[in-house]
Amino acid sequence: MRPEHETEFGDFVASRSERLRQFAYICCGDWHRAEDAVQSALLKLYLNWTKPTTSVDAYTRRIIVNTLIAQHRRFWFTRERPSQDLPEREPDDIAGRTDDRLTVVEAMLRLPERQRAAIALRYWEDLPVEETARILGCSSGSVKNLTMRGLAGLRGMLSEAVLKDIEGATS
Repeated sequence: MRPEHETEFGDFVASRSERLRQFAYICCGDWHRAEDAVQSALLKLYLNWTKPTTSVDAYTRRIIVNTLIAQHRRFWFTRERPSQDLPEREPDDIAGRTDDRLTVVEAMLRLPERQRAAIALRYWEDLPVEETARILGCSSGSVKNLTMRGLAGLRGMLSEAVLKDIEGATS
């Protein structure tokens, strides 16, 4: 790679890596998996940096989504299964998250991978349907369907969480 391309790539990584990591976290719900996915995506992007693409951001997000989906598929074929009972250190609360945000993240994690990715691309990254379809590798109708089903699932899960909170407050 030429030095000017390396400089461009370095500037891209410096300006976008945190946003890409946040996007990957929204898609998978695990900071460690998100960092690994972004790292893999940036490696793949580096190898293809000189090839012309329409949007480097969209191309990188697509790599992240594909990496996370591939990781999820590989998870089902491994012998080792992580346990929910192991003590893990929670990530530092740098952004000052509220209970509402945590409730939404928990609900997002219960959605299927592609619905979660569609919602993250449409509402977190604020991408149009066509761009989301291109990143997910499906039709615009599929994106609309995934988004509709994901939002319906979130509404159901979030209304259950609100009812539990109300019941807990009145008890």
